[in-house]
Formats: sequence, structure tokens, C-alpha cells
Amino acid sequence: MSDAPSPNPVDASGLDKVMADKKAKIADMRARGIDPFPARTTRQDDCAKVVALGKGLSGAMASTEEKVAIAGRLVELRDMGKSIFGRLADLSGRSQVYFKKDALPEDVFNLVKRDLAVGDFLAVSGKVFLTKTGEPTVAVENAVMLAKAVRPLPEKWHGLTDTELRYRSRHLDLISTPESREVFIKRAKIVSTIRRVLDARGYIEVETPVLLGQAGGASARPFHTQHNALEQDMVLRIATELYLKKLVIGGLDRVYEIGRVFRNEGVDTTHNPEFTMLEAYEAYSDYEGMATLFETLLTECAAAVGATEVEWKGQKISLKAPFKRLYLPEVWKERCGEPIENVLQGKGFNRPGLLKLAEKLGVGAGEKTPSAKVFDRIIEAKIEDLLIQPTFLLDHPTAITPLAKLKKGTESLVERFECFAAGIELSNAYSELNDPQDQRDRLTEQMKQNAAGDAEADLLDEDFIQTMEAGMPPMGGIGVGIDRLTMFLTGRDSIRDVILFPTLKNEKAA
Repeated sequence: MSDAPSPNPVDASGLDKVMADKKAKIADMRARGIDPFPARTTRQDDCAKVVALGKGLSGAMASTEEKVAIAGRLVELRDMGKSIFGRLADLSGRSQVYFKKDALPEDVFNLVKRDLAVGDFLAVSGKVFLTKTGEPTVAVENAVMLAKAVRPLPEKWHGLTDTELRYRSRHLDLISTPESREVFIKRAKIVSTIRRVLDARGYIEVETPVLLGQAGGASARPFHTQHNALEQDMVLRIATELYLKKLVIGGLDRVYEIGRVFRNEGVDTTHNPEFTMLEAYEAYSDYEGMATLFETLLTECAAAVGATEVEWKGQKISLKAPFKRLYLPEVWKERCGEPIENVLQGKGFNRPGLLKLAEKLGVGAGEKTPSAKVFDRIIEAKIEDLLIQPTFLLDHPTAITPLAKLKKGTESLVERFECFAAGIELSNAYSELNDPQDQRDRLTEQMKQNAAGDAEADLLDEDFIQTMEAGMPPMGGIGVGIDRLTMFLTGRDSIRDVILFPTLKNEKAA
């Protein structure tokens, strides 16, 4: 057997030699008239079919009449002289292949013997038989090199143990770690299930701009850029909300978008600066309707990935609807020892009362800490432990929700819920505010907070207000973080495990 799999990591001098040897092998193959990178091949079957055909055989050395033609990456090679065993991998799984000198043309056997190495791509064809150990195996009758790997891959395909390397070199992670591949296959199923559920309910999928003149629709700091031809500053969107609402105002009663949004914030286990968000809006609905919709979305997505329940820190989490409902004013009074009204004032915060409560509860807050952050820290410290099973936390302060409709009978609370599970926020929904004057007043107040130093406060979008003034129907709206939903349904602790290419520091700076 020629070049063997290289240890991982490989030191610089060792890597240079391994790659030089592989490049020399490619040059030698070409000199002998063998193309290491042919333009096309025929793959009629996959590795899963080999396994399935093998299950239909009985007895050692039994063989099929049917031939298969498979292709994939070589992940194992055992040279036993006149017999060589290998293992090919494709998306469907892995299949053993058997090269016997007496059963192959001389040039084909020589190719396997001299030129083939772990990491290369190969196409083979032949009948399926059972080995003495009962493993379905392709008795190779023909083999073609499809691509010669130049750079060494993880040793023995046992998976990458270096977490940082997994994120920086996702191709190596996918090659060597089947569990990682399965996470991203499940993520794709989750997204397609969301589309199926919404499409079946008459929603229309749309696309809205990523480059904007002004950020809006969420409380977050945007990324700034510049359009050279227009000579104007622009930002990357932090939400799709305002444009989707414009479409509902225009007569598209049910719309949704699944797309990337960008927030210039810190990186931790549940945050990445760019992430995927579902936002959906439905005319003549409200936050109750959105709660019912989210129950359907979560249970359907769970079924699609085979998750009847989720385990979190040793605790079983049921995914069966209906989900528990908690009303924030009630649990606030129970957990904080005073009515939530003590920290609210009209449509804003009673800041002295808020800071006094934070001090009483031992929650960190400074004079410059925005009131919204102080409020969130109190919830994290005193209430989030109640949010392990899927739970709707309903009725939030107007002060931190400028785009939602007031709860009847109060100016201090709005019709909003956040749905949590395993302590992770999975969705956020409102009965959407459709009074343009109220909207203008609230965003004007947000602008004052922004001017006072809260970079995450919402901005007043004059174009959106003018659109609302054309008449906006009552509606419910919901946002669902696809990454966090995938984390929850696949049992992953870090958002980096469910984003193919997460944002990382430059290696020199890491």
C-alpha cells in the first residue's frame, strides 16, 4: 500500500513531506497515462444499497446476481498482498469493497496497489457478497480513480477531538464524524418541515433586502458597510420584520421568510453574529394564534428528526403540545417578591425602582447599564429556571417591545410571548402594533434611548410609519431562531455545532 493516512495534527515539516509525496504520485500517474481527476463517472447506486442487498443474502460467500456501481471517499485500506480490502463512504453510509488480484484486470489491480490511498475518491462496480463474518461487500470487477487527495486527513477516521479544528475545518469534521453530518442533515429536515407547514397553511415565502439604509425590527447593534456606487452608508439587516409587515399591508395576508440576519454582538454558546431566522406574519391573527402555530412547528420538526423527547442535563423534556403557559406579571411577583408594575412606568421603565430591585436580588447593574438589560438579567436570574419544559412566557413590558400591541387595560404591558425550552429562547411573537401614531411615539422614545447611549435601541423608520398610515390590518407575527431550534432538537450545547461555518476569531488572534 502506498501513502498511508497521516496523523492529525501533522507538524509543518511532516505535512510538507506528505503533500510533496502525494503531488509526486499525481505526477507519476499522469506520466503513466492515468488521469487522477477524470471529468465524469457513473454512479448508479449508493453504499446504503450495498448494505440492503447484503441483508437479502443468506450464508457466507453468498452473492447477488445484480451488480452495483458505487462511488465515494476511501476511508479504510488493508493490503493483504493479492487481496485488498477497503471501505468507501458516501452520504448514505459506508460499504466494504474487495479487490482480488485474480478477478481484476492487471492495470486496475495495480492502480489500487500502487496509487490508491485513504482519502482518495474512487468508483467501483461489481456484485455484492457476504464475507465469512457476514458483512455485505462489493466484489470489485472494475475501479476508477476519481480524485487524488493531496492533504492528509484525520487519522483512522475516528473523528476530530479538537473542537476548534472542527469549527475551522468543517470539511474534516463532516468527513470523520458521522454524528456531525447527522446534525446538519437534521437541520435541513427542520427547515424543509417549517416550509411544508407554512406552505400548507397558505403562507407565501418571500425575500426581503439584506442591505438597508437603516436597521429596524429588533433591538440590536447592526453591522455597517458602504455602497460605493451610491456613495451611501448601509447596514446589514438585524431582522426582516418591517419589510414583511409592509407586504401584509400590501395585501399578502400570510408571509414568511427564512434568511440570514446579522447582529453585531458577542459570541457565546447561544449567539453567533450571523444566524438564520424564520419570521412569519399573518393578518387577522394575534399572539395566541402564533402560539398555536409554534406548537405545530415544534412538534412537526421534532417528528421530522425523530425526537419524541429531548434530554437536557439529565432531565427529560416532553415535546407534546399544548405547552405550558406562564404569565410574566404573575411569575415576576412570585419570584421577585413585588409586582412588576413597581419597575414599570407608563410605556417605559421606573428606573429607580428597577435598579433598587436588581440590588435587592443581587443582580448586577450599573448606572450606565440600559434598563432593558437590567430587566433581562433579572429574568435570567429569577425566572429562567422555570422554563425547562417548552413554556410560553406571556405579557412583556411595553418598554422593551416597541412593535407590539398593548395588552387591554394597561399601557405597561404588551401582547407578546417568548417560548423557552431547556432554558433556551426558541421563539418570540407579538400581536403586532398597527396604530401608526402609537408606533411613532414608541420609536421616538427608543431613539432617545439610542441617543443616550443604548446602541441596541430601535430606530424610527419613517418609511415604515408612512406605510402603516396606509392602513395595517391586525396581525400576529413570530420569529424563530433556526439555529437554536436545531440545537434543542439535536441535543447540542453550542450554536457552533449547528452552524456549518460559525464566526470565529482569526487564527492569529485566537
